Amino acid sequence: MKAGEIQKDWYIADAEGKTLGRFASKIAQILRGKHKPTFTPHMDMGDFVIVVNADKVHVSGDKEKAKKYFSHSGYPGGAKLIDLQTMRQRHPERVITKAVRGMLPHNRLGRGMMKHLKVYAGADHPHLAQQPQVLEV
Repeated sequence: MKAGEIQKDWYIADAEGKTLGRFASKIAQILRGKHKPTFTPHMDMGDFVIVVNADKVHVSGDKEKAKKYFSHSGYPGGAKLIDLQTMRQRHPERVITKAVRGMLPHNRLGRGMMKHLKVYAGADHPHLAQQPQVLEV
């Protein structure tokens, strides 16, 4: 396919009560475009995905306190570890964003795909004009 022939649709997915990993995996497939019969690995074929209720995503087991998010400032001793419970309180959107980011290619193609992901903590979103289709995950 050529870049001008790619048709991009909009989907909305509700994260309430969904398991984080399985939900993120489905979102990553849509962003990548693997659900389309015209999938081409070296092109951005994916669609736009709006995720609502990101603060109500479910995790199993003891992951609320055991799962850690690592970041480093670049300075000596600048490592930070934040558990899932704290991340959910401070930035609930980043929980889904980081899960999906890890499932996409780690290059410029993946960075472009991440721009098609819109995550919101609550049920409201500003993308009603795009008339998104409901995504059953």
